[in-house]
Amino acid sequence: MNYLKKVLLIICGSISLGIGILGVVLPLIPTTPLLLLAAACYIRSSERLYKWLIQNRYFGSYIRNYREGKGIPLKAKVMGVSLIWLSMSYTIIFVVPLWIIKIVLTFVAAYFTWFILKQKTLCKSTDKAGSKPLASQTYK
Repeated sequence: MNYLKKVLLIICGSISLGIGILGVVLPLIPTTPLLLLAAACYIRSSERLYKWLIQNRYFGSYIRNYREGKGIPLKAKVMGVSLIWLSMSYTIIFVVPLWIIKIVLTFVAAYFTWFILKQKTLCKSTDKAGSKPLASQTYK
């Protein structure tokens, strides 16, 4: 049973990672939550995959910044909240006919908006040339 659990976690983590990678280029797919899910699956199933993901030069910073409490980039916050309300508004107005479901969806969107906005905002300072970050600062 333990082996089956590890295999299922690796599969779920890999699927989450794949969809999260798609989220980098497709605007409606959230990257950071899917990468966090992949990390959670990997840490419980494969130390090697977890270390690879955390140390990955493209995706590791998403997970490290969130885990270390440094925050979420402002661009990701704006994009996340905008997409939540865009997709929920479309669903509420054009797809769902029942008022109770419309109300529930509004509360779900409001909750996730609150959750995203309450996270610290990650802001990277750059040197005078603007080429590489000198330090990360967070603002609450």
